[in-house]
Amino acid sequence: MIIRQARRQDADWIARLLTERWGGVTIAAHGEVFDVRSLPALVADPNQGLATYRVRGKEAELMLLDAVYRGRGIGTRLIEALVEFLREQGIFSLWVMTTNDNLTALRFYQRRGFELRQVRAGAVSEARLLKPTIPEIGDHGIPIRDEIDLCRRLI
Repeated sequence: MIIRQARRQDADWIARLLTERWGGVTIAAHGEVFDVRSLPALVADPNQGLATYRVRGKEAELMLLDAVYRGRGIGTRLIEALVEFLREQGIFSLWVMTTNDNLTALRFYQRRGFELRQVRAGAVSEARLLKPTIPEIGDHGIPIRDEIDLCRRLI
């Protein structure tokens, strides 16, 4: 598996992946809607995973992480490649947001050096106004209500 920056030729695969696994090409976070296709990305080649991100000053945010095959280290390799790339750019920290129902993501990120930083209670209700397709009930039958921010220091 090779981790590389996404290229123009990846656009169709990325759009299919997002549509099939995320219900479309947009995500809602922090009271905003993002077209994931417009964000910089790393790809686990051949078509095994995707990590999109944005850089704001000396901080970056992992906007979407998708390993097509779970349990093979694809997500971990994408994160570590992103961390290395961001460190080279002088970025101080990498943030990620998930929701209160996503216990798998909370475990995954904390095991990879991310620390809980903030809970925005009720934020998903606001996100549903922007993206009505966000379900009411998530993983493990847990109502999806809150956004949770985690951070990994890079320097």
